[in-house]
Amino acid sequence: MKKESTKGVIFTSDDIEIVMYDSADMRDFGKATFLEGKSSFNLLFLLSPDIHLNVNDCGRQFKFQKNQYILHYTSEESQAELWTNQETLKYLQIQIKYQYIFNLIDPESNRESEEILKQMVDNQFIFLYKKTPPEMTVEMHMILTEIVSYYRKGVMQKLFMEAKIIKLLILIFEQFNEKNTAEDLSKIPLIIKKFVDENFHRNLKIEEISKILGINETKIRKEFKIHYQKTIMDYISELRMLKAKKLIINKDLMIKEIAIDCGYEYVQNFTRAFKKKFGVSPEKLRTSSF
Repeated sequence: MKKESTKGVIFTSDDIEIVMYDSADMRDFGKATFLEGKSSFNLLFLLSPDIHLNVNDCGRQFKFQKNQYILHYTSEESQAELWTNQETLKYLQIQIKYQYIFNLIDPESNRESEEILKQMVDNQFIFLYKKTPPEMTVEMHMILTEIVSYYRKGVMQKLFMEAKIIKLLILIFEQFNEKNTAEDLSKIPLIIKKFVDENFHRNLKIEEISKILGINETKIRKEFKIHYQKTIMDYISELRMLKAKKLIINKDLMIKEIAIDCGYEYVQNFTRAFKKKFGVSPEKLRTSSF
């Protein structure tokens, strides 16, 4: 005997509605209509594999794997079709009114709160990496289990559900903040390289680079070495030597001028570095070039 489709309202209030949908009725291939109210945020946790979502108002289709989720804002009432060819279609929807989130975050209190609300409204919490929906964490799973199994009613239920929703939002913000931090870290070597490419002719020191870029000295050394397989000072020296070799052919430039133009305060240091790199002194290379 096939299990009938069940759509149960777990909790509802003036600001929040929590719905669990669980279907094993293969006659309709596990189809459901996903409803979003006007000016609302919708947390959709996908609890079964290979769920397709067809958004009617924009004609887009998405496919989700089990344990993925999205946080979506809609300004107008809308609906979408969910379906799967698997045995069951199961998801949990938490719908929260905009004004509740507005009062909770209080975007007028500080810049961080304002930015979080803007990201939520702009639907920045749908994809974690490129086109990939975020994965539920173990802690998120535990909270959903608590929400579904909570048995009290009245004010205790209201306080409990709101507390769990706030915790879910915190976990989501933290997850995306970690993603942004990881992306920022991946850009560090490129930021350093760009700065060095533009300033290698100066008497650069790691301390100065750190101060100007606002990046820890240790992080500068480590990230650059990992990304480019050479130390930052070796890279600076390489750029200086390549420039020096090009300038050597200009007989109108004194060796001292070339040294200064390449970031060396003392000619002796420049000559030593040049000979180490090319096997001959700047003077000899200049003589052999003509």
